[in-house]
Amino acid sequence: MGQIYPFEGEKLLVGVIYHDEEILHTVLDELRAEFGEIDAVSEEYSFSRGYSTYYDGELGGEGKRRIYSFSRLVDPSLQAEIKEFTNELEKKHSSPDGGRLINLDPGLMSHGRFMLSTTKNASFRIPLKRGIYTELTLFYARGRWQKLMWTYMDYQSALVLDFLEKVRRVYLKQRKSEE
Repeated sequence: MGQIYPFEGEKLLVGVIYHDEEILHTVLDELRAEFGEIDAVSEEYSFSRGYSTYYDGELGGEGKRRIYSFSRLVDPSLQAEIKEFTNELEKKHSSPDGGRLINLDPGLMSHGRFMLSTTKNASFRIPLKRGIYTELTLFYARGRWQKLMWTYMDYQSALVLDFLEKVRRVYLKQRKSEE
């Protein structure tokens, strides 16, 4: 029989698509209050011009994206609860007609994988609980992040992959210091 050990803490990242900077800053304050300080932020890029205008109507204009990394490591078994929390923030900061004014995509990074949480089912997504799924978005092999057939286009970009490499180095140092 195999020995059961607690899960190792993983790095929480939240991809944010937004148009309104004021809402972004308010939501970031709420994320920090829940998950601790932010230790890395990606460059801002246009989600609308580079990838999809899908969110523009709800957001009220061009969707911009940044990815935020949090310093405190989290138990990966809490992935569904984290997604539920970010969904509640989206709802709290929605327009009167219920449209999202901000989109939050939480993910967890270990030394060898990056997973994103979602409420959308697909053949490659794994149910966690209460309608929350996870997907392996990227895996680390041969010294770099590797994509899969379903990896979102922006998560395949050099900008995002370079940022995730930087965050991975921080995470590896954190793991070493906790040994």
